[in-house]
Amino acid sequence: MRIELATEPGVANRPNEDYASVAVPACGQGGSLVVLDGVTPPPTPYGCLHSVPWFTARLGAALAELSTSLRDMTLGDILAAAITRTAEAHRATCDLSHPRTPQATVALARWDAERVEYLVLSDAALLVEAPDGAVTALLDDRLARLPRTSLASDAVADATVRNKEGGFFTAAADPTVAARAVTGTLPRARVRALTALTDGVTRWVEKFHQGDWGDLFALVRKEGAQGAVARVRALEDADARARTYLRRSKTHDDATLVYAEL
Repeated sequence: MRIELATEPGVANRPNEDYASVAVPACGQGGSLVVLDGVTPPPTPYGCLHSVPWFTARLGAALAELSTSLRDMTLGDILAAAITRTAEAHRATCDLSHPRTPQATVALARWDAERVEYLVLSDAALLVEAPDGAVTALLDDRLARLPRTSLASDAVADATVRNKEGGFFTAAADPTVAARAVTGTLPRARVRALTALTDGVTRWVEKFHQGDWGDLFALVRKEGAQGAVARVRALEDADARARTYLRRSKTHDDATLVYAEL
């Protein structure tokens, strides 16, 4: 089994708001991966004493633990339980009803000898490679389908569409959003490798248009997780002033990638 993980903050002196982990039990019969992209809050107070990295670390750790220890629970139920556990850790001190309470996008996968389960919420992405090399992108495209007039800026959605009907959903303090995630199960024999990515990496496809999802998967396989992140950084640097590629509010974003050959 080949597993690679790379994560890099968008700004060197700012904490990385992404989270990533991979768990492979000692028996070697399965494993799980978790990738979260914390949603950067506005500079104004947002009702919580805790930072986004605090939130993603706790939610990610709960997902990693529960997805490996409670294999009889669905990934949707695991996400709901992890959100509840994280909310309880700061409910007494923070206003969790605030629309900007700490939150994250989610890509979660779990596998054993028989099947591969997946869950995607908001604009994280999970790429699945079949034994014949075909790559399928498992996406929650609700955010991408919103009219641009519904968004407060190129990348930050207004509170009127965040975690609302007709809008899009993120993992924050309400466990019921787990039912909104894109989920499914694939036969283990149909999956050769997985790649989970935050939108700091998916911009290689979605904003810089360097290729399709299969091309990005091939890049990760050839150059590794860190090499793929470096490729994105080079594109960002080259376009820092020209802004040829529109709909990009940040020169650099936190970029995280997990690659697992099963």
